[in-house]
Amino acid sequence: QVQLVESGGGLVQAGGSLRLSCAASGILFGINAMGWYRQAPGKQRELVAAITSDDNTNYADSVKGRFTISSNNVKNRLYLQMNSLKPEDTAVYLCNFRRGRAQDYWGQGTQVTVSS
Repeated sequence: QVQLVESGGGLVQAGGSLRLSCAASGILFGINAMGWYRQAPGKQRELVAAITSDDNTNYADSVKGRFTISSNNVKNRLYLQMNSLKPEDTAVYLCNFRRGRAQDYWGQGTQVTVSS
């Protein structure tokens, strides 16, 4: 099992920045990808950014150039640096670790609210 705890969310004005963190514990062997998802009220959960165990990254088009995903060397911490935030970035942000092809672990989420 893997336990994930997010932190760093909050209320920020448009144009501001936040840094989300995700702390992972438990059995991390075999984790091959990590990512940040978000879910706004009434909308489907969407992938924001992902990083593989060999540090390949990909981003949703809506956040490219503004958000940066990273992890530490031990791969038990995941980060999301969010700059130039927009009101449409408002959502609950969830940390995801994946083992193999489809064994997913999720955190409880952290709220990000961007005011205009």
